[in-house]
Amino acid sequence: MSSSIIKFAIITHVNHIQNEMKFFGYAPYTREMNIWLKYVDELIVVAPLKHNNPSVIDHFYQHHIIDFRKVPDFNVTSLKNIFFSVFKLPIIFWQIFKAMKNANHIHLRCPGNIGLIGCVVQMFFPHKIKTAKYAGNWDPGSKQPWTYKLQKYILSNTFLTRNMQVLVYGEWENQTSNIKPFFTATYSENEKKVVIKENFKTKIQFVFVGSLVSGKNPMYAIQLIEKLKNKGKNVVLNVYGNGTESTVLEGYIKTHQLENTIFLHGNQNQEIVKKAYQKSHFVLLPSKSEGWPKAIAEGMFWGCVPVATKVSCVPYMLDFGNRGILLEMNLDKDVLQLEKIVEDEKIFMILSELAKDWSQIYTTDVFETEIKKLLEKR
Repeated sequence: MSSSIIKFAIITHVNHIQNEMKFFGYAPYTREMNIWLKYVDELIVVAPLKHNNPSVIDHFYQHHIIDFRKVPDFNVTSLKNIFFSVFKLPIIFWQIFKAMKNANHIHLRCPGNIGLIGCVVQMFFPHKIKTAKYAGNWDPGSKQPWTYKLQKYILSNTFLTRNMQVLVYGEWENQTSNIKPFFTATYSENEKKVVIKENFKTKIQFVFVGSLVSGKNPMYAIQLIEKLKNKGKNVVLNVYGNGTESTVLEGYIKTHQLENTIFLHGNQNQEIVKKAYQKSHFVLLPSKSEGWPKAIAEGMFWGCVPVATKVSCVPYMLDFGNRGILLEMNLDKDVLQLEKIVEDEKIFMILSELAKDWSQIYTTDVFETEIKKLLEKR
């Protein structure tokens, strides 16, 4: 690696919290960034800052020199928000410009509103080293908001965006030279261990990990388990996460007398969720949109058979159905798919082993090696 000091600027929409001289953010994001920060001398963060207390799903940056530059959060989802955004945009633009000017490695987190402005501002710094992590769905054929499409257009245009490597989930045809297929990771080589799953005769355990919002479709997960239960299957679903759908899901569980089958655990820390994967047979994620669904990769790491929608790079992760179930989003058809496995434990064991073998390739050790290579290209 070059002996020059790396001044690393992160431009992100992730909400942060300051607590006892530490800056916290959503744990999967900050844990990932901490791997980058092992090779960074000085850190500049441009992001929104909220006045809350950190929760169990938050984690802090592990770095000794942090220059945090607060910007207002904004969105353009209504006329009122658009009006207020007009006043916020110059402030955000100027803070991002100054941070990029001070840095010698610019790192954008996309897609997001702050990331969109970052995509525009980085054009003024064509000679600086840059990386972008596009954590959403890069599939060129997918339906997405125009702001996402604009970010993808700018990032993949090698005239507008120079000296940048754009990390995307999945391999897609006809991409520009700066687009690099990538991945993310949660567990290390040291964490690999054999996990013995309980016999199906005891209980068939399903787990859902994610925000309880309409985009993640937790209701569909619940209805799948309900149908399996009604068909006499000895199933249980443990749900980890909070969100706007929580009350609706609680009401549904109560109304349909599923209190002994479906359990809502709320947000929990990484260790509790890891133990939930280890005891589960299946990991469920009927999401409408994803980038690299961490819940699926994490569940597979512990031998859970993945059950997920055909979005983004999910078909690739599941080897197009050879190491998991790709949901049709038709309850009757998807229940039939699941029945084939829950009625034949041998099929489950084969899929479980295939899922584990694939996911355990993508450890934090491998991730760190790839990140180090990106930062060496200076």
